[in-house]
Amino acid sequence: MADATAPARPICRTCGTQYAAARPDCPVCLDERQYVGRGGQQWTTLAGLREEGHSGRFEEQGPDVLGVGVTPEFAIGQRALLLRTAAGNVLWDCVPYLDDAMVRAVEELGGIDHIAISHPHFYSAMVEWAHAFDAPVHLHDADRQWVGRPDPAVRFWSGRTLQLTDEVTLINPGVHFPGSAVLHWSAGDGALFTGDVVNVCPDSRWVTLMHSYANHIPERPQAVRAAADLLAGYRFERIYGAWWNRVVTCHGNEVLARSVERYLRFEEGTVPGD
Repeated sequence: MADATAPARPICRTCGTQYAAARPDCPVCLDERQYVGRGGQQWTTLAGLREEGHSGRFEEQGPDVLGVGVTPEFAIGQRALLLRTAAGNVLWDCVPYLDDAMVRAVEELGGIDHIAISHPHFYSAMVEWAHAFDAPVHLHDADRQWVGRPDPAVRFWSGRTLQLTDEVTLINPGVHFPGSAVLHWSAGDGALFTGDVVNVCPDSRWVTLMHSYANHIPERPQAVRAAADLLAGYRFERIYGAWWNRVVTCHGNEVLARSVERYLRFEEGTVPGD
């Protein structure tokens, strides 16, 4: 799949976003939700990452859910998830790296029918993945401005929900980014895939919602409440977060409701004893 004639498209070393052409800055990193690395703006390419010895990492993260990542870790340590659904495979979120071995491994599992991404920090090399598997990329229209490499494979949706298949629904909760998305898979006991739009904490009995995790900017209480009300309409036992093994394995609805209640108590100043 490596094409020696393809242009060397720049990839930001800090966030992993791939751009269509060389540029002096990375808008994703300049935004208040991200940051420019201490050494200033630095770039690489897919070829450069391959020369540095990066490769794919695959690990099961749950029933019919395969984690897809990069080793050694690169950028913000993005981890995608391959959902093996009754209507075909869905890649949830994306990573900034791809090579022939990764393509073969995913093809052996049935390839990819749809790519859906939670928010701009995971756009990464989405067009490379779309081309490799001839799959559309579904992004919310409210985050159109963050697409660094426009391409016909990118399809924008709007509103609060998009039904991808009978079992898979994209939902726009409107936190972290205006066009943020989470994915609900209704099969079995139900699962919610959230990236860090709803972040699974190291203590997986809890989740949290923030405007910026890197810069510790809290999310607006009214937005958190609205997101929680929207997601309460879906049933899910498991919540899959953005990072390796950050998974709520049971009572997902209760975990989200309890976590939002705690968040709002602190943000609205109603914590007992204050």
